[in-house]
Amino acid sequence: MFSEKYKYHTWLHFTVLLFAVTGILGKSISASATITVWYRLVFAIIGIIAYSALIKGKFKFTRKRLYHLLLTGGIVGVHWITFFGAIKVSNVSLALVCFSTTTLFTALIEPIYFKTKIKPYEIIFGLIIIGGLYLVIFDVDFKYIWGIVLSVISAALASWFTVLNGLYIKDTDAKSISVIELTGALIVTSLCLPFTDGMSFFNPLTGEDYVYLLILGVVCTTVAFVLSVEVMKKLSPYTVTISVNLEPVYAIILAVFIWPDTESMSITFYLGAGIILACIFGNAYVKNRLAKR
Repeated sequence: MFSEKYKYHTWLHFTVLLFAVTGILGKSISASATITVWYRLVFAIIGIIAYSALIKGKFKFTRKRLYHLLLTGGIVGVHWITFFGAIKVSNVSLALVCFSTTTLFTALIEPIYFKTKIKPYEIIFGLIIIGGLYLVIFDVDFKYIWGIVLSVISAALASWFTVLNGLYIKDTDAKSISVIELTGALIVTSLCLPFTDGMSFFNPLTGEDYVYLLILGVVCTTVAFVLSVEVMKKLSPYTVTISVNLEPVYAIILAVFIWPDTESMSITFYLGAGIILACIFGNAYVKNRLAKR
């Protein structure tokens, strides 16, 4: 029994590590944010379809849900473009810390769709997160401002489509949600390419870029998706949530180790980052205690 539980915990943290590597790969790929997202989506869609064929799974959804998922996929596409854009114009550490504001946005967006009251403790945590974000920004070079803006926009979009998926999962299986939303994201990203990159999309990438893009699309997207679904069968939502919150921690550690000259930040930055991460874990802890009551 212990070894079985240990196995799923290991899978969970490996999945979170894959999420963290996403930012590292985004920084390493020489292509623009939009081109990076386009290739990621193509490889991810192929990967999920291949996985479904391997397990003989079927995609089940209504026509009405199809439209909803495609539109939500558009949100996913813009979310990824702004996320990778933030990393490319600033650095991984700053982008991931600012992206952690998803907790605040979720607290505001979730009650709208689920017809619930805004929870006071979530607002308190949200206000503290804003204070932590101020400390993060306080000592940051002005050239990184666009990275902060893009990362916060990406966080808001991530919260939005996560809340929507919380509604869709009630009547649509995870594989269908993923493949249709990724298709919607691919359509929107393709429409963005002429405006963001023009003809540069057709410029050849390096062999190293293609390797990174393949890892990003197949390993960090398809494999991470399969593992995240699998661990949910054995581990509680609280355990999964609290572990996923470690993503920015893993990413910052990896980034500082790989790029010590550009990723090492001031004491004020790490103090603000610590406050934000403490609020994320505190929020998960409070939710778990209230659920037990």
